[in-house]
Order: sequence, then structure tokens, then C-alpha cells
Amino acid sequence: METAELLEVLSADGLRLLDSLPPYDPAEDTLLVVSDLRKAGNSAAHVAAVLGQRKLRAKAVGKFGSFAARMLFTEAGLQQATRLSVAAVHAGRFRAADIARVADLGCGIGADALAYAALDMTVIAVERDEVTAAIAAYNLAPWHPVTVVHADATTVPLDDVDGVFLDPARRTAGHENTSRLTSPDDWSPSLDFAFGLGERMPAGIKLAPGIDRDLIPPTAEAQWVSVDREVVEVGVWFGPLARPGITRSALVMGDHGTAELTAAADSDDVPVRALGSFVYEPDGAVIRARLIGDLARRIDAGMLSTGIAYLTSDAVVETPFARAFRVLETFPLDEKLLKRELAARGIGTLEIKKRGVDLDPAQLRKRLSLSGQHSATLIATRVDGRHAALLVERV
Repeated sequence: METAELLEVLSADGLRLLDSLPPYDPAEDTLLVVSDLRKAGNSAAHVAAVLGQRKLRAKAVGKFGSFAARMLFTEAGLQQATRLSVAAVHAGRFRAADIARVADLGCGIGADALAYAALDMTVIAVERDEVTAAIAAYNLAPWHPVTVVHADATTVPLDDVDGVFLDPARRTAGHENTSRLTSPDDWSPSLDFAFGLGERMPAGIKLAPGIDRDLIPPTAEAQWVSVDREVVEVGVWFGPLARPGITRSALVMGDHGTAELTAAADSDDVPVRALGSFVYEPDGAVIRARLIGDLARRIDAGMLSTGIAYLTSDAVVETPFARAFRVLETFPLDEKLLKRELAARGIGTLEIKKRGVDLDPAQLRKRLSLSGQHSATLIATRVDGRHAALLVERV
């Protein structure tokens, strides 16, 4: 979205038209919708901008729920925005630390600032990009007291706030088709600036979950967060925003609610044991936080193989921190054998999971020439150091 397109949407007529349209339907005849709106006297630019926003609102429901129906977005802003459920967790930390005035540096379209304001905190939301700042101002207008500032986060005075939240831009500038910046020195603001804030005041830094763990300060709390089995971020927390005695945590959010594993440090793996009746696939947040050993001890399981993030046990234990699979058959990791065995079982749909083996699941699935009416799950991995293929079913 460029400035001209934003002005089309933010006009009184644009907002009125946007709010008057029915929700976006992927099956609708777009040309017919455009034609009807043009016949009603709307300009081509006006229609394009409004329909673009309507489509983004539909995409945003997964992150923002019912709030999406009155928000504005850019493609990049929506992609990078914190899910509202996760932003609420961030805000809860500030509330628990009795922080009443927060600076949200690099606020994007305003997701985290919205969560802070919902808990009656005074918020200064800072955004360097002019279009994104204007959208944040619109999204945050119903909330008080929130001030949106169009500025570089590194230049904003912080004397009047009690703590900061910073989400460094890790992609190139723009509102769509941006690319990832791999070096922390190229982020805006840089990682050194972000961690420098943490050394002098209460601070939370939102980072990509795959960040080099060696970059995380040892005195900070690092919390990996997954939503519906997708690891979405690691939050690095400083000062009173970090919980005493915790430097590693895995927060798992889903239909089960919210569950968390915490530890003072990375946990040691448990010993390898013989393949049992069940295999557990730890949640990605548990793996990233390196708390697999703690999870294994909690469910009385062993490692399937050294250095492989699968656990095994003869008993099934319900846990939000892992998926359980019942082992049906065990085969050598041999394509000809697998092709024959799967054909004999009439398996035409195959989910392939892999850890510790060098193969492309999509290519393997193609080479297996699957046919039949049944479906199955195959785990390609190592069992006590040896390559194996496990035919399993979800528990």
C-alpha cells in the first residue's frame, strides 16, 4: 500500500464504503463486484484500495479475531504483526511488573500497543514508516491513552516511560513483497541497540524464533512461543519483565489453552531407550527452548536416538507439549520396501515427517507411487543411531 492508496481508504467515503461491504468471499466474482461498485460512482482507485483492505481484513481474522473487522492493514504489516493472543501475553508481563507507561518501538500496525492499551497502560507507539504509522494511528484511535509517533525508534526520548517493547524490523522496507534481513546489524533498530535498552531499563524484545541462541544475553529470559503448533517468536525479557530463576521457557498456545515449560537453563537430554509403543514429537517451542529433556522426564519417556528430537515410551501420556503417535510398524528406511508395504496396505495419502535423515518428503512421496483409499503417517528418522521408517497413527 502506498500513500495514495492509503488516502483513498482513509477518506470518509473510503471508510464508509469499506464498512458497508459484506465480508470477503474467495468464491465471489471479483469482476462483478468491481463493476457494481464502479456503476455506483466509485473511482477505479477508490474501489481497488477498498477491496484490497477488505481482503486483508479477512486474512487478519486468524491473528486479530473480531478486531480485524475495524482495522486497516498492509500486506507486510499483517504478516509481521503479533497475534493478538500473544500480544496479550506480552501485556500481561508489563502488568505483572507494575509498568504503567510503555514505549512500543517499531509498533507496526499496532497489535502490541493495542494489547497494552486494553490493560489501561499509557502507550507511546513509535513507527518509522509513514504509511504504517498512519495505519497504526487509525487502529489505535479507539484506545486511550495511546500516542502514535512517526519517528525512528532510536531517536525517541524514553524519560517518560517505565519500560519498552521493541520489535526490530527484520525485513527490507516496503509494504509488500519484502525480503528477510539475515544480519542482526541490518535490523532496524539493530540487535545491539535493542539489547542495550535491556541493560538500562525494563525491556522486551520480540525476535524470530530461529535466532542464533548464542546472541541471547545469558541474564535475560528467552521465551519461545508457539500458536497451534507453529513457533511464532522468541521474546527476550530484561529486568523485572524477566521472571526470577528462569532463562528458558516454552509457551504453547492452542485449543487446549495455554501451557508452559520453564527452566533455569537448557535441560539435559534423557538417555536413549528402545523404541516403545509410542513416539512423541515435541512442540517446536520446546525444541527451540531446548527443554526436551524436561519434557521427557515429565512424561517418563526416553530419547529415540541421540540428538534427535523424538521421544519414545510404552505408555501414552496426554500433554500439550508434544504430539503422540502409536507405532504400527517399523521398517528399514528402504524406498523399494516402503513402496511395496504401503501398496499392500492400500495407502494413497501419506504424511511424511522426518528428523535426522537426508530426504525430501515431497520427492519421496512422489517416488513411492502411492495409490489406495487409506491414509497414514510415516516418520523417517534414526532409532538408536540407525535409519528407520515408522508407520504410525496419531493418538
